[in-house]
Amino acid sequence: MQCARLHPGRALCFAILHRSLQNFTSSHVRCHFFLHLNGLPHTGQVFSGNCCFFMAGGEGCTETGAGRRPDPIPGGAQPIPGYAAHGMTLRNAYLGSLVADALAMPGHWYYDREALVRDYGILDRCKAPCNPHPDSILWRSTYHPPDPRGDILREQAVYWGLRGIHYHQFLEAGENTLNFRLATDLHEQVRDSGRYDFMRWAERYVARMLQPGWHRDTYLEEYHRGFFTRYAQGKRITKCGISDEHIGGLAQVPALLAALPEGADWRGSVKEHVALTHRHGNVLRAADCLARLLKSVIAGTPLREAIAREAGDWFSCRKAEQWARRRDLEIIGQVISPACYIDQAFPAALYLSWKYHDDFDAGIIANAMVGGDNCHRGAVVGSLLAAANGIDTRWIIGLKCK
Repeated sequence: MQCARLHPGRALCFAILHRSLQNFTSSHVRCHFFLHLNGLPHTGQVFSGNCCFFMAGGEGCTETGAGRRPDPIPGGAQPIPGYAAHGMTLRNAYLGSLVADALAMPGHWYYDREALVRDYGILDRCKAPCNPHPDSILWRSTYHPPDPRGDILREQAVYWGLRGIHYHQFLEAGENTLNFRLATDLHEQVRDSGRYDFMRWAERYVARMLQPGWHRDTYLEEYHRGFFTRYAQGKRITKCGISDEHIGGLAQVPALLAALPEGADWRGSVKEHVALTHRHGNVLRAADCLARLLKSVIAGTPLREAIAREAGDWFSCRKAEQWARRRDLEIIGQVISPACYIDQAFPAALYLSWKYHDDFDAGIIANAMVGGDNCHRGAVVGSLLAAANGIDTRWIIGLKCK
């Protein structure tokens, strides 16, 4: 595959005037403007297949050498059906979480943000991941299931212990990571049955995770491994959850809320669902807070007002007003950690939602570009901004699921 280099654009001043445009030119300008504001290097522009990358040096993702993508596992992703993209609805919140995850996926768990720009440019459209991943910790990660009932890695196990492996190396552009694949399955089950059934979902979760070829993610979070270690040891399915304190526990909240019928005990269902895998008080508190925020926004409360009212124990709007004068890469990196622990990740997601309260596109792009656990922060940022603003259909067209 040959990559043709073009000269960079020189029209940063038009970024403000054309902020809302969704065509290539405005995306091109916004990308350079974002790099400029955040102090990141930017030189030429590279086209590779259908993806547009703004490069900071290097050759990016190619079919040979260090940027080679692994051979795909059979079973490609298919586009999801079209949805209405405008209005304050829980369906938009659900779709927004999927879009934010898919957009962030190539840069997931990048902590060297200059490397993220070097490898992918600005994540303003869905792109496929490439090896090597400079911040991957798979080389020091292990999982040894007690028996086949815990074998959730299967064909992916050979990549654990190797350096440079991207966590989502086999996913296509626009495809969702595992926790959001589970979210789409949960949404389907609850929507079709008309209610949330804890045991039915627990059984489906186990069946999906043990189903060969159902997902193509190489990395599985600690809570999956902990759950299936206990399950393989013979513990009751309702007792397999661990005290996991990561923001990944919020990934399915928008999907669940969107599928529940009117009049359902939505707070009780969210708590019961998240506690199946995440028995940590702060994760349960954050899940309840996100649910209350989404309900408040779709009832017509402006997003910033909802955050001030419902998330005061997590987030200070007064501090946010001061932070907003600084670059996102400073706030999420120096003031708040970009990592996955809920006590930092949830406030970081709330800050981005607050700052970009009226701009879905800008918010999810900013979330993707500050790296760290951007996929799981996307459950918060994407759902809140989509509930408040709707989603441009171009994002939905690019979204895929099995």
